[in-house]
This record gives sequence, C-alpha cells and structure tokens, in this order.
Amino acid sequence: MDDAVDAVQTPPVRALVAAHGTFAAGIVSAVEQITGRGASLRAMSNRGLSLGDIQIMLAQTLDETGAQVIFTDLPAGSCTMAVRRLLRERADVALVTGVNLSLLLDFVMHDQIDAVTAAHAALERGRASMAAHGA
Repeated sequence: MDDAVDAVQTPPVRALVAAHGTFAAGIVSAVEQITGRGASLRAMSNRGLSLGDIQIMLAQTLDETGAQVIFTDLPAGSCTMAVRRLLRERADVALVTGVNLSLLLDFVMHDQIDAVTAAHAALERGRASMAAHGA
C-alpha cells in the first residue's frame, strides 16, 4: 500500500475578500460554517497597511493563489483603491465591491463555472438580498 490515507484535496482559492478590520475573516468564516466551502476564499485585512502595502499584498496573493476575483467591502475604501490600481495591469481580474454574505454564498456554490462569471452572477443575488422592512 503506497498511501494509507488519501490526502484530502483543498479546493483552489477562487477569490480574495479584502476588507477593513476582521470583516473579511468573519464573512469567510460564515461562508465556511454555512457551506463548508470557505477554503475557496482568502480573507485579507487592510489593518495597519498603507495603500501601497495593500496593493503589494493583493498582487502577491493573486500570484500565489491564481484567484481571478477580489471582493471588497467599500466602493471607495483603501482595499478597493488598491485593487483598482492592480486592474490597470491585470485585465483578467474582476473587482466586486460592497460584498455581502448572500453574494459570497452564491459565488462559492457556483464552483463549476469560471470565477469571473460566477462573481458577476453572484452580484445579482447580493443586490437582491437587501431589503428594508417597517418604518
């Protein structure tokens, strides 16, 4: 017997989630708890980093993982600004801002299609999940 135990294969990282504080880690944790597919996301925080540092960290992580999508929390936040700079040189990377849990759940459940297409489709689910009730 060559291998007594088959190694469990970790799914590839399909997207980065970059946000303020521990928001990214928390939302990726929720995805893992609900679906068991949190490993397809890499959580990143901008805590203590300059805009240039965030850009370097994101570029290195894209290179390391091969991810093609970056989700960020705020449309005009430092993570988004860093990604927008990266997009100038990386036409194959998609940015989605205003990430929410419904969006990420939809994204991870569509691992049979390419990440960029899944992100665009998930965006509609994320938008549709928002509602206001009462006064």
